[in-house]
Parts: sequence; structure tokens; C-alpha cells
Amino acid sequence: MPLHLRGVLALLVVTLVWGTTFPAMKNMTGYLSASWIVLCRFALAGVLLLPFLWRARWRDLRWGMLAGVVLFLCYVFQIEGLALTSSNRNAFITGLNVLVPPLIGVLLGAKLERRIVIALLISVAGLFTLCWEGSFHWGRGDTLALLCALFFGIYVKLMETTTRKVEKLMALTASQIITVAVCAALWLLLTEVPLGWAERSQDLPDYIAYVRQGLQRYSVNLMYLGVVATAAIISLQTWGQSHSSANEAAVIYAFEPGCAAIFAYFWLGETLAWNGLLGAALLISGMIVSQWSTERPATALAPE
Repeated sequence: MPLHLRGVLALLVVTLVWGTTFPAMKNMTGYLSASWIVLCRFALAGVLLLPFLWRARWRDLRWGMLAGVVLFLCYVFQIEGLALTSSNRNAFITGLNVLVPPLIGVLLGAKLERRIVIALLISVAGLFTLCWEGSFHWGRGDTLALLCALFFGIYVKLMETTTRKVEKLMALTASQIITVAVCAALWLLLTEVPLGWAERSQDLPDYIAYVRQGLQRYSVNLMYLGVVATAAIISLQTWGQSHSSANEAAVIYAFEPGCAAIFAYFWLGETLAWNGLLGAALLISGMIVSQWSTERPATALAPE
């Protein structure tokens, strides 16, 4: 099999795995909080990538920590939104992150390209169609998904710069993943774990038992998200991009929400009505148009 074809197939596998993460996380949101899901997922991945921090330079670690804070916000908004809306809607709205980097470039003085204007118009039409339920329906979960798209777009733009400034890309990757886990742990202590309040101290044993039960109940989901979808898929993604064109990678990645919808149907039984299908098709079209350029798509997670 030609190396180029293997690269394209690798990106297809990456996109399929990304698509599974939406129903995998949605399946847990009725029991575990977003902070616990993010903490467990990234702590597992961080342990696997810990060896890459050996003799890492402070500059690499510093950029990784900054990216990790932004990435933490992405996942918190995404998972909190998943708890309030369907996996399908969350995936398609989150997919709008591909429009953010070029828009940031416009705000910084870059020329507004025709493809971006067309992509925005198509995406807005798709978003309106997706959310039409006799009338336009927009909930808090959709807002959180849109915030996730915004911060993930900022994250991609940030990584486009930082990957050119560091010496060891895997040190950057390990640093940001561990930072996400640390942020999730701190957020848990500040907002959820019933510590520090005398009147709530009696709730602590019940809380610990509740969380332990949730971690045991969804241990397979968490292992899959941490080991496969976060740590193992990193190298495959980068290898695939190194053996395929920018256009091919952009088109393949745009189908991530579609993969999420397919897995949501088989995993959670979620379906899309005709307007949802039309809106999804328009959103995917907008994503493809926005990324259709001769430039190589930036990769945030790359091995040495």
C-alpha cells in the first residue's frame, strides 16, 4: 500500500476515534461532572506521556502550561454543554472551531478571504437549520458548545505559534496534557469537593462513595478516552498529516461531527430530523470551505 494512502487512512482512523469521544463522554455526564471526566481522561494520558518531560526545557514547559489552561476551558465547556444538549448538536456546534483561527487572523489585520465569508454564511445557515424545531431553539448547552468552539479555535491558533518556538514537541504535548489534569483537580477542589465547610463535612463520605461508584461504573469509558482517544491517537494523527496533503487533512477532519452523529446513533440512540441532517450537511460544508487552502494545517500534538 502506498505511503500516501496509508497516511490518508491514518487520518480517517483519527477522525473516527474523535467522533467516538462525544457519545463516550455524553454517556457519563448524567453521573460524573465535567471536572471529573476531564481529570481522569487527562491524568491517564499524562501518566503515559510523562517520560517526555525528562530533561525538558522550561521554555517548552511554559508554553505547554499556557496551552493546557486554554485546552482545559475547551473541554469543560464541551462536557458541560454535553450534559445539557444532545451529542449530535454538541459535535456539530463544536466543529465550528475551524472558523475561529482565520477570524482571529482578520482581527489581527489579515485580509478577509472570500472562502471565509462563504464558509461563515454556509455555517450560519447550517446552525440555524440544525437548531430549528418549529421555531429557533437555542439553549444553554448550545451556548457552552459554542464557547468550546471559540476556545478550541484560540487553542489551535496558539499552538500554530508555539509549535514553532519549542525544541521538543512531545515535551510541549505532555506539559499541556498534565496541565489540563492539574487544572481539573484544582477546579474540583474549588467548586465541587465538599471540603472546607463545616456544615457540609458530613457529606464527604457520601460524596466519595458516589464518585468511586461512578469511576467504577464508567471505567471502560475513561480508560478509552485517556489511553486511546487522548494519548495513543496523538502519534497517529501527526504521522498521518506528514504523509497527506493539507486539503485531504482538512476535508477528513471536517467529517468529525458526522462520525460523532453516527456513533451517537449506535451508542446512545440519538437521531437527527430532516432539518438536523440538512443543518449538519451545511455545517460540514462550511468547515470544508473554511479550511480549503494551500497551507498545511497546523498540528498541535506532534511526536519527535
